[in-house]
Amino acid sequence: MKTYVSPGQRPDTATVVAIGSFDGVHLGHQALIAQLKAKAREHRVPSVVYTFDPPTRVLTQGVEFLSTLPEKLDLLGRYGVDETIAASFTPEFASRPKEAFLDDLRQLRPRTVVVGEDFHFGRGRAGGVDDLRRVAPEVVTLPMHQLGGEDIKSTRIREYLRAGDVVGAGRLLGRHYDAQGVVVQGDRLGRTIGWPTANIRVPDGKALPLGVFAVVAVGDPALEGGGRWHGMANVGFRPTVNGQDRRFEVHLFDFSGDLYGQELQVKFFAHLRGEQKFSGLDELKAQIARDAQAAREALKDVR
Repeated sequence: MKTYVSPGQRPDTATVVAIGSFDGVHLGHQALIAQLKAKAREHRVPSVVYTFDPPTRVLTQGVEFLSTLPEKLDLLGRYGVDETIAASFTPEFASRPKEAFLDDLRQLRPRTVVVGEDFHFGRGRAGGVDDLRRVAPEVVTLPMHQLGGEDIKSTRIREYLRAGDVVGAGRLLGRHYDAQGVVVQGDRLGRTIGWPTANIRVPDGKALPLGVFAVVAVGDPALEGGGRWHGMANVGFRPTVNGQDRRFEVHLFDFSGDLYGQELQVKFFAHLRGEQKFSGLDELKAQIARDAQAAREALKDVR
């Protein structure tokens, strides 16, 4: 998939365009993408997603994001989008008048524009669907996608994650929620109590559920175990040792190698328990052993 940072970078050809933040690329976004691809096939032109980094509400409301830009681009490519324009969403970009955004779209020569029915753009959200019809002969609007009567939206997925409900979040995503990051040096406490962990650094602002979870980690296929391991993750502030910062630590079952500097993708499968403070390391070790047993059971049918 080709990626640009502005419409002026791409070749001067006709397109079909879908516009939005696409944070998490959930089932609602996937419905937009399906419509985008169908229209692109109909017109025999490239399918283009015009998206924003960070997602608009991260800047305007200070919310956490579900997908980093690399994660989002990977998902859009996997779902079959031909090209992506990932505009840097800054205060300056957000304050542009709607006409400036319409000028951007004109450069893409859209045969069709696909958006959600509540899509707005430009300073003060002044632009709407009717304005899009000034730059494209066809505008397709999709209503809020629902699953079992529940609206599928990034806000709802963040609510599930705050509650530790990774199954609920995954249901609206159409896949297991995941986080990608690099393994960095930790304080090695897990190693000293017999449960070594990979300390994973993710970008600030990435939404992570707090607690202990059954997970599957994916890394370099050349590593021990073929680069795919079952395990358990602890996300939180480690109250037993008076931790001050949020940590994302993963113990991989049946793995003994060195992962420093490696990038891991961690998929959340089940919530095992919330974060809690123990009386000491012996009580913590006993609980971790029970967590490991529970995680193995939760993952017994996962390949």
